[in-house]
Amino acid sequence: MGTICILSFLALLPVIMGGREELQAVIEGNGHFTKKLYNVLAQKEGNVFFSPISAHAVLAMAYQGSKGTTHEAFGKVLGFSGHLQAAEGYSDVLSHLNNVPNVQLLMANKIFVAEDASLKPTFQEITAKKFLSEVQPVNFGNNNATAKLINGWVEDKTQNKIKDLISPDSLNSATRLVLVNAIYFKGTWASKFDKSLTVTDKFYLNDVDSIDVQMMNNKGKYFFKEDEALDAKVLELPYSNPEVSLIVILPNKRNGIAQLEEKLANTDLSKITENMYKPEVVVKLPKFKIEATIQMNEVLEKVGLGVIFSQGEANFSDMLTGSEPLYVSEVIQKAFIEVNEEGTEAAAATVVEGVPKSTAFSWLLLLQHFTVDHPCIFLVRSHDEEHSTSGFSKILFIGKLSNEQVFIR
Repeated sequence: MGTICILSFLALLPVIMGGREELQAVIEGNGHFTKKLYNVLAQKEGNVFFSPISAHAVLAMAYQGSKGTTHEAFGKVLGFSGHLQAAEGYSDVLSHLNNVPNVQLLMANKIFVAEDASLKPTFQEITAKKFLSEVQPVNFGNNNATAKLINGWVEDKTQNKIKDLISPDSLNSATRLVLVNAIYFKGTWASKFDKSLTVTDKFYLNDVDSIDVQMMNNKGKYFFKEDEALDAKVLELPYSNPEVSLIVILPNKRNGIAQLEEKLANTDLSKITENMYKPEVVVKLPKFKIEATIQMNEVLEKVGLGVIFSQGEANFSDMLTGSEPLYVSEVIQKAFIEVNEEGTEAAAATVVEGVPKSTAFSWLLLLQHFTVDHPCIFLVRSHDEEHSTSGFSKILFIGKLSNEQVFIR
């Protein structure tokens, strides 16, 4: 039986709404998928960081070659009524992502296929036209050279931020396909932090313990709100392109991260910025950098995609010509993000182996303080230019700052 390997890597990316049903399906599906993955990954202690849209995109590509119960599982977990809806939606996403001004932004897909195998014409056509995926024949038996080739493509697409995505040990002569999604983003803040104002300050890991971090400081008019339902403050920090922003959700209590995660499990993250207003805000935000590698097999099994890893049940009969059965042997994601005074650089890779803001009363426009000195949740989102409240935000990255391993000293 042949195997498939799925890889993804990602960065920040903005998407412009096109108003189409298929595009909305991608946005809503990615939102639900984000919460499912986060809820599983957050069960382990420590920092969390991943790119839901990178994994969502490459799995949507694998969805195109599935049938039967495997096809049904993909649709349910990814949030699509059919594979053609996914293809049309991601066609729009890719078209928009690769044409956003004032940022360095790229999203790309590629299929590496065994030299002695061939893609079914329909699968090759839909992945090429809708997912803009290139196809390259390789010798998986020569695992060292092929891993080097795949990793080289990933490094090139992510400006060398994602290295060694796939190990040669993951490839062998039984591997038939490797599906890869890559996204890279680099953006500067709309209002940069002054480096001369960055100082050493405390970050509290809990009610008692603290560490020293490099705390950036800025003041300006930012969208902000006190969210009573979450018992947290929410701040939006825009990048030079107004369609992309960093959202920080800061619990009011130093040890409130667990309670916040419980509440967010029932919150529509695509609408997290509803009912915000724009006062003058003093912002204190630590510099941080996260590099994460996630073996996603167990995570995807827990959210309902276990069938794709089953040699006896997986059905990818619409991928390759011939009758050789296929299953997914491994899904891996590597992600990177760095936040400093200039802005944010982020990248991720996933591989599959085998609103108008609400108007505030003038008396509310007082000086607010937003000090990120204890564990919080952050996400990078893209949205339409008018800050629509219609659920049009796309969650590109989501993470949790909770321990000393990620801070730039």
